[in-house]
Amino acid sequence: MSISDDMKSRLNAAFSPTRLEVVDDSASHSGHSGNPGGDSETHFNVVIRSNVFDGLSRVARHRAVHKALGDVVPRIHALALDLDV
Repeated sequence: MSISDDMKSRLNAAFSPTRLEVVDDSASHSGHSGNPGGDSETHFNVVIRSNVFDGLSRVARHRAVHKALGDVVPRIHALALDLDV
């Protein structure tokens, strides 16, 4: 399973989002630190809209996503999050 697919599966299970986008932006960072090139999945942009975030601070939302992703986080170099209700 690709990292992208693994992320989608975990985020769907944790947040039952009304919107979920996991975009592999690794190609835009080819040759930069943390990206060895090729088909590596190292840089991601994630958009989640979920009622689970209602009442949570920005920091709490980010912590919840990192917890849901678990051991995926150390395998990637960059993760940009756009999280809202």
